[in-house]
Amino acid sequence: MASSKIEWTESTWNPVTGCTEISAGCKNCYAERMAKRLKAMGQPNYKNGFKLTLHEQVLEYPLQWKKPQTIFVNSMSDLFHEEIPDEFIFKVFDVMKRAYRHRFQILTKRSARLKEMASQLDWPENVWIGVSVENLSVKYRIDDLRAVPAFIRFLSLEPLLSTLGHLVLSDIHWVIVGGESGLKARPMEKEWVIQIREQCIKQGVPFFFKQWGGINKKKTGRLLEGRTWDEMPLKLIELEEKIEHNKSLHLTAIPLALHSGR
Repeated sequence: MASSKIEWTESTWNPVTGCTEISAGCKNCYAERMAKRLKAMGQPNYKNGFKLTLHEQVLEYPLQWKKPQTIFVNSMSDLFHEEIPDEFIFKVFDVMKRAYRHRFQILTKRSARLKEMASQLDWPENVWIGVSVENLSVKYRIDDLRAVPAFIRFLSLEPLLSTLGHLVLSDIHWVIVGGESGLKARPMEKEWVIQIREQCIKQGVPFFFKQWGGINKKKTGRLLEGRTWDEMPLKLIELEEKIEHNKSLHLTAIPLALHSGR
């Protein structure tokens, strides 16, 4: 496990590292830059650099983490990459189901394979699934995501490289938007972001604005029209309220039971 600076998660878990380019959003991949750096530092999990590598030895790590947390799965890869065997994906899902104390967030650009495998996978409430959509040419990924029977389905519109036009957000529970960062960052227009935010508001979907990005993302910050937007999925809030309610009922029942036994 590694703690994460990504604004919408808490930790990362990488049973797979490495990937290959599939669409425009991959051009300036932060994970590839990081993998090369870690290889140069002698980190054993990155001895292959950014070549796709399975790490069986870290599969059960989440079962050892006692503190409940939100975990981004494969921040350094794509779980639905075509070179990852089905059996390995099944193992990852089995661990996530058993590590029920945590929330797992999976993000993929391989929405076709996700859709194809969805019916073969178990989708407990603690497993969220999202797709990356960076421009108009990959909007089909949203429809692929809609077909997945996950508790929470979300969009990562990052790096946002163009307007996305009209968005149909039915059965989508969360939208994240962010600009590209780094020395070769491609610009994101404010109008694109506002258009998405307004559609989220109109369709009742929580909106999370991650960053403006650019060469210096700390300088450009996270404010959109004077405020931060850190909304979380409503289904998550409802689930947490249900859990807290059940806890209170349980605690109330204890003294009642003791009293009735006197």
